Formats: sequence, C-alpha cells, structure tokens
Amino acid sequence: MSTFLETGRLVLRAFTTADTDRLLALDSDPEVMRFINGGRPTSREAVETRVLPRLLHDHPCWATRGYWAAQETTTGTFLGWFEFRPLDERGPAAVELGYRLQQAAWGHGYATEGCQALIRKGFTDLGVERVTANTMAVNTRSRRVMEKSGLSFVRTFTGDWPEAIEGSEHGEVEYALTRADWAQR
Repeated sequence: MSTFLETGRLVLRAFTTADTDRLLALDSDPEVMRFINGGRPTSREAVETRVLPRLLHDHPCWATRGYWAAQETTTGTFLGWFEFRPLDERGPAAVELGYRLQQAAWGHGYATEGCQALIRKGFTDLGVERVTANTMAVNTRSRRVMEKSGLSFVRTFTGDWPEAIEGSEHGEVEYALTRADWAQR
C-alpha cells in the first residue's frame, strides 16, 4: 500500500479495493453518517460503484489521489479517511479538506492531527494556495476540528441538497486558510 503521509500517530495511505468492507462498516454507522445523510447506511453496491471509485481517483495536477485511508501507526487499525482534493483537476491552488472517522477514533485528536499534517504538506510540497472545508452549521465537532487545524470561518450558506436532514435548516458553513495566513502563524 502506498503511504502518502505519516504523523506521530497516523499513516495516510492510498485506498485499494481491499478497503471495501472497511468503508462499508464506516458508512454504516448512523452517527458517522448523521451530518452527511441523516444517518442512513451506505449499501455495498454504493460503496463499490460510487464511493470507492471516487476514493481511487488520481488527480492529474498531482498525479496522486485526493482521499487517503487513515490507519493508526502502531496497530494498523483503520480509523477512516481524509480528503485533500484539488477543486480544479488542472491545478492544486485550491483544495477541499475533509475527514470521516470511526466513532472509536473521535475525541482523540486524530482529525486535527491529520488535517494539520495535510495542510502543512499542501502548503510546503504541493503548491496549494488555499484550503477550504465545509460542514453543516450544527456540526460543532467538525467545526472545532477546522478551527484547531487553523482554518477560519468564512460564511454560512444554504446548500442544494436533494433531501433535508435534521439540522440542515441552519445551513452549512465554510472555513478556509490561505498559504499566506498559514505562514504567519
């Protein structure tokens, strides 16, 4: 498996088709999916035909992926995934940061650790100029991770979702960090 990045406690590696069952388990947890689709599990067919192909996609501007499986360094335990994906296939100037971790990994600082490492790699090695992240306005845990990772609140907006889920009436929020602001910290 191809390692993209390592931190003190995490290995971020390329996904493979062997991760199907891990992704199915992650996306079957109602609490993990609460702010994504209201807590509905993702079917195996959807994981195989929609989720996994997205996670396996190589972005031409980097010749690498935009999503990585997260494993605990010492045990190899699958924790979930991180997204650090160019918003434009032709260039890495702006990227979207995201994460989805198993409940057992919540509250241990893994999300912040992974995000900070990706941001650092993006600004120092990958030519990134701006990192952006979005979540539902009511998702206070995710918002806190964004803030601890160095991103600042930009705006609240209303997304065009096919169906409303609990809390969506409050809109979504965007956070961002530029290379210049990151360098000043």
